[in-house]
Amino acid sequence: MSDRTIEPPLALRTCMTPPSRPTLVLPRGACDTHFHIFGPRARFPYAPGRAATPADAPKEALFALHALLGIERGVVVHTQAHGFDNAATADAVAARPDDYRGIALLPIDIADAELGRLDRQGFRGARFHYMQHLGQSTPVRDVIAFGKRLADIGWHLQIHMAAELIVELSAAIATSPVPVVIDHMGRIDASLGLDQPAFQHLLRLMDHPHVWVKVSGSDRATRQGPPYADAVPFAVKLVADFGDRVLWGTDWPHPNHQGPIPDDGALVDLVAAIAPTQSARQALLVDNPQRLYGFAPIAGRTDPSETSL
Repeated sequence: MSDRTIEPPLALRTCMTPPSRPTLVLPRGACDTHFHIFGPRARFPYAPGRAATPADAPKEALFALHALLGIERGVVVHTQAHGFDNAATADAVAARPDDYRGIALLPIDIADAELGRLDRQGFRGARFHYMQHLGQSTPVRDVIAFGKRLADIGWHLQIHMAAELIVELSAAIATSPVPVVIDHMGRIDASLGLDQPAFQHLLRLMDHPHVWVKVSGSDRATRQGPPYADAVPFAVKLVADFGDRVLWGTDWPHPNHQGPIPDDGALVDLVAAIAPTQSARQALLVDNPQRLYGFAPIAGRTDPSETSL
């Protein structure tokens, strides 16, 4: 399957519209824990059998975005478009090894030597999909068993699952020997409200101290569109109840998005509603990522209110 024969529908193309500059000043060491690098395909070809072919979104564009947004650290989440070849993600991490980490896609029968190589390249976790549009999934019990190998190198699991699978997958996730990060608030449907079974099961899953959640994806959970007022209460609840195990990310460049492509500056400003106090933002954006991904402590940290853009 060649790149020349695959042209995705327009809705699947990534959007490179320049974002606005946020008004919220982020704390020193703020970390975007969820975004993707695509290509450039001339150097990092897309995988045969991929679900879609995105536009290139190279590391240079990502670094420029983070500079605009006031983000100093990041976690590159490897993409299904590149399959098990993690080279594009490794290349981005290598450009800024002190401030960026990677999350890999890999088969559970990966050799120990390859796991060690990825660890030395700055990867700190492995992601597994349970989303119909991303193809066949590895059985969750096998993934949790694989976690025993990740424990030896200090990695965690990252799970991207459809909301209707939260109940089905929770029993296995609860037994994980390593931390488990749940992507995008479990991909809940905001129109169903805070009392919906999927979100209530997610809250119960979060009662396990090894489970973390990304309060990203308000733009995917919403059924109202920007500024995502229907989705924000879910993130607010998670931050309020589990403030030491929440993470935030832009999800740039927003692949496979079904609604208006978000303005990343507006997503940063949304953090003020999600985490309304300085201490909550410090935990969400700095302290929690530092602990999970192994970043060095921030030296000479200043109060963000004393800094202006």
